[in-house]
Amino acid sequence: MSGLTQGLSVSGSLRNLLTTTAPAEPALPATAAVRRLTPPAQLTDIELIDGCLNGSRLMQKYLYERFAARMMAVCLRYAQTTFEAEDVLQEGFLTVFKNLSSFRRECPLEFWIRRIMVNAALRQHRRNAPLVAVSDGGDYPEDLAGEEFTLANYGFEELLTMVQDLAPRYRMVFNLFAIEGYTHREIGEMLEISEGTSKSQYSRARAILKSKLERLDAHRTHGNVRN
Repeated sequence: MSGLTQGLSVSGSLRNLLTTTAPAEPALPATAAVRRLTPPAQLTDIELIDGCLNGSRLMQKYLYERFAARMMAVCLRYAQTTFEAEDVLQEGFLTVFKNLSSFRRECPLEFWIRRIMVNAALRQHRRNAPLVAVSDGGDYPEDLAGEEFTLANYGFEELLTMVQDLAPRYRMVFNLFAIEGYTHREIGEMLEISEGTSKSQYSRARAILKSKLERLDAHRTHGNVRN
């Protein structure tokens, strides 16, 4: 996927952290030396964590490579462009490595990293734009609570484009509620809006996406008929 591939470049402070041309690391215990010879795919998350905490640049590189593509997919949903998603990814991984010693290992490592990426996306939005809802001029119903809404029949690229086209706050609320599973009360606290406003903006985002998906379905049907 082109967006994910573009997002896996390493730059700035993170490159310094992951560089493989760093000075030689101190002598390692036998178990650590064996771990360095183990293919990355065979290392457990715990082994990667322990290696990172012992100062191994190689283990930091392996950890980044294991999760970068999946985390880029998360970042792309919150960002409006691939460039913005790359910034979130870099900031998120810097936070991961700086705070890895505080990871309590009570949940999967991927879950912990994902939350860090979401928080990095929130910080970026606060820096770059006031999170105000902007209408796209469409005429959409306000309440879709009783309607079926499934995304299973659509490709990642199709959905990503539609989500990225949402106004910033609509996009944030939709991702936080529909994808991450936060409650509207929690979202309200995160975005400094009321719980009711979060519900309203989620409903609005759903309506916009539903309308776009219906147009996509109609286009597909029309194309199949012509063929």
